[in-house]
Amino acid sequence: MDDTLRRARRILRAEADAIRNVPLDSQFRTAVREIVRCKGKVITTGIGKAGAVARKIAGTFCSNGVPAAFLHPGEAGHGDLGLLAPGDIVLAFSTSGKTREVLEMLELARHLGVRCMIGVTSHPDSEIRRLCPIVINMGTIREPCPLGLTPSASSAVMMAIGDALSLVSMQARGFTRHDYGLRHHAGYLGQMARAGGSPPPPARRRRVRSRP
Repeated sequence: MDDTLRRARRILRAEADAIRNVPLDSQFRTAVREIVRCKGKVITTGIGKAGAVARKIAGTFCSNGVPAAFLHPGEAGHGDLGLLAPGDIVLAFSTSGKTREVLEMLELARHLGVRCMIGVTSHPDSEIRRLCPIVINMGTIREPCPLGLTPSASSAVMMAIGDALSLVSMQARGFTRHDYGLRHHAGYLGQMARAGGSPPPPARRRRVRSRP
């Protein structure tokens, strides 16, 4: 086998194994319950690659009928904390759970009256475990990067956990295909939602007659 493909398959296996090995427990169930009960917004946060994941998960929640927004931890202390309200949930992603900007944002959110904070983290000694009443453990992550540094397996795990939170809570709330279609007025997914699951017919091309 070509060495390039062998390395690529090893990376894919490592990321898939990391997702399969997530030690889900009652904390996940508690997180879903709080999201279903939430009367405010789900505010996702994280920095670096975790921030990119958090931004995507906010979009997934919105698609599934839960008002959500991404709050950059670095901007939070410069006025963007105005996005937060006491009835909101903060969903914080941090593999180490020690990122200074994320921890500061969680402290500030608590001062603003936000009580429900969910941390998604891996390190057992992470500070985020102290600040968040609900913690979803990512498990032990071994990055397949040749240097052991690039967050790929950890990013895949964060994404999978965020997606699971959104999709499980979506089902618990009784969110329907009709509800989904109301939030997707354009694009392929919107057509799929309103067509009852059948793919939309291909667009017909108009034949342009050339003039003699």
